Amino acid sequence: MQAQPPRIMVIDDEKVVGDMLRIHLTKHGCVVETFLSAAPALARLKETSFDLVVTDFKMKGMDGMELLKTVKSLYPDIQVIMITAFAHLDTAIEAFRGQVHDFFPKPFKIKDLIESIQRALGRSLA
Repeated sequence: MQAQPPRIMVIDDEKVVGDMLRIHLTKHGCVVETFLSAAPALARLKETSFDLVVTDFKMKGMDGMELLKTVKSLYPDIQVIMITAFAHLDTAIEAFRGQVHDFFPKPFKIKDLIESIQRALGRSLA
């Protein structure tokens, strides 16, 4: 029996980032849904399960840190990877204390993100 493809949620207020990640991750056999803000993403999490969330740190409304805490409290098994153009040591430390799996400053190498996703999921991507 073949394993189900990983379901990944991408939340970034820059549409181009979500589109780029969807293209690359889909090529690696993932099912990807993208969102421009946290509220609709959290609503979708209530409807269906995801294996991993990639979220931007700085967004209007709920920011990535608040999203991380919400996801981990409601769905502790979902891995979260944070990406940000506002990378500061304090932000990274706070994210890791909030149980983020990994933290990437923008711009990041897609290869590095894919490797991190594979580690978070505990399996190789196609």
